[in-house]
Amino acid sequence: MEIKKTFTEKFKNRTMQGLFWILPIAAILMIIFWLYEKIDLVVINILNLVGINPQNNEFLWIIGVLAVFIFILYIIGYLIKTQLAFYVESLFHDIPGFSTIKDIIDIFNSSKEGDSKVLVVAIRGFANEGYNIGLMYSQKESIIKDHYTITLSMTPIPNGGYMFEVHKENIFVIEHAKFDDNLQYLLSMGVKSIREILKVEAKNIDEMQTLSEWLEEHQEEAY
Repeated sequence: MEIKKTFTEKFKNRTMQGLFWILPIAAILMIIFWLYEKIDLVVINILNLVGINPQNNEFLWIIGVLAVFIFILYIIGYLIKTQLAFYVESLFHDIPGFSTIKDIIDIFNSSKEGDSKVLVVAIRGFANEGYNIGLMYSQKESIIKDHYTITLSMTPIPNGGYMFEVHKENIFVIEHAKFDDNLQYLLSMGVKSIREILKVEAKNIDEMQTLSEWLEEHQEEAY
């Protein structure tokens, strides 16, 4: 029998869904506006030094700010892959919380580098019937032979969860699903299914690629 929720419960749930939907957008916008403000001051000072009044050259001022902003983002993105980034990180390594924040950022960065970095998978065996949807942040074999580490995230706050060692024959790769798709699924608290997010038809489990097949396919691609 379905239990009807009160108006207060519905209002609370909808409010929480709205909050967790808008938080990442708000955080990104705050960082962008902060950077833009700092770069704006730098460009204004540079234009004043060369004898150009920003107020009389508004178009040139906007183009200058955008150009510097994009250039700085490119340089930072480039330096992340160099040895210089390692030395900078080593200076902050002992600061409490830095390593944890860096690991979280690395997860997001790795999720943008290809399907082989973060896999969205269906796992058999965590309930009497059915499957769970989880993430594989690495495709390295566990200390237990033929087992791989799977993370099951919590909802609606996906920065917590549980890790399990699962046999590869019980892991099925969800084709074309990415980290961001799983995050959207978690934040919706199941209101949106993975099928709806990916805009694909439902499949039988035997139609899905097992992790064993996925590993074999990508090993062949590596050679």
